[in-house]
Amino acid sequence: MQITVTIDRPEDGPRSGPISVGWFRTTDKNAVLYDPPERVSFRQTNKTHAKSASRCPSVIQLESRYFMVKCPFDIHIGFGRDDKGKAVLINRAGAASPIRANKLGEALTLVNEAEWRYPDRPTIQLSLPYCFIADELVFVTQLSAFMHYCRDPLPGTIFGGRFPVNVWPRPLMWAFEWHEPEKDIILKRGEPLFYCQFEGDGPERPVQMVEAERTPELQTYMDQIGGVVNYVNQTFGLFKAAEALRPPRLLTPKTRE
Repeated sequence: MQITVTIDRPEDGPRSGPISVGWFRTTDKNAVLYDPPERVSFRQTNKTHAKSASRCPSVIQLESRYFMVKCPFDIHIGFGRDDKGKAVLINRAGAASPIRANKLGEALTLVNEAEWRYPDRPTIQLSLPYCFIADELVFVTQLSAFMHYCRDPLPGTIFGGRFPVNVWPRPLMWAFEWHEPEKDIILKRGEPLFYCQFEGDGPERPVQMVEAERTPELQTYMDQIGGVVNYVNQTFGLFKAAEALRPPRLLTPKTRE
């Protein structure tokens, strides 16, 4: 028995050409600290030899499908416990830290110990304003910056995640599981913090990233679905209800004068 599957893609319409993904900051506060996402591309590499890896179509194809978000702060923290045994973060940089202690506490939080996946692996979260949207089915996958070499590896792993940005736009965060809490976490501003990969209808379609307007309709929709994780489990079960509230269009490219 032979089975042949043929897929005819229209030459025009919402499912033809590049997949358009919009990004925006959920707040303008301190926006200068948060660089736009960048396509992962190692341009300054050896291309003189025809067989160089930097000229390999499969390598180029792979790199072009990931977008990098850079770390906005210099952070040097350790893990400890207070005199009551409560888990706490320690600002190792002390007075030399470029971030004031109260501002560091606003951006970086230690997850309640009862919510850790493993009792000996603390979980921390770095809040970020990055949000992605699309007007067709698009899933985003957040994962570690595995193509960038780190001389001093972090003592743990990031929490990845995957969800559809066309119905569930929400700000990303950097969540980290601290496998070796006896070792400090050192993050440098400007270095890769994580990657985002986008999947749509058709693996051959490239992704086009554009900065999006935070329109009133988009903001209203974000308010309607935002924060529900604090009240229910399994938020993916709310996608159908979210679609009923979704405006016809979320992505409006931002215009620059």
